[in-house]
Amino acid sequence: MQIKTNRKSGFTLVEIMIVVAIIGLLAAIAIPNFVRARESAQLNSIANNLRILEGAKEQWALENKKATTDTVAIADVQPYLKNNTVAAVVGETYAFSTVADLITATTGGTLAGKGPTFTITSF
Repeated sequence: MQIKTNRKSGFTLVEIMIVVAIIGLLAAIAIPNFVRARESAQLNSIANNLRILEGAKEQWALENKKATTDTVAIADVQPYLKNNTVAAVVGETYAFSTVADLITATTGGTLAGKGPTFTITSF
């Protein structure tokens, strides 16, 4: 007795197209969420850097008995930072003015749907 196994196995074009469409739909949903999560993490890192710089500025002002109107420079607070610096997240720059004023971070690129340049102020 001989059994014939002449069946062709495989997927039809319609089945493959359905799978590709489902994968495309999932990617269309997931990719924007990943981008938003990345930008949110970058903004949180910049805010954390501002918090660290504010703490270093306050410590410098207290130890050197500075008034709130005294000018602060990045070189003044570097000794109060780990490794004498904070890591830039997206190439932002930090601007100091006086002890009483908040430090600002200015980015050169786009971040979180903002324009090419925007400023974040410490809180």
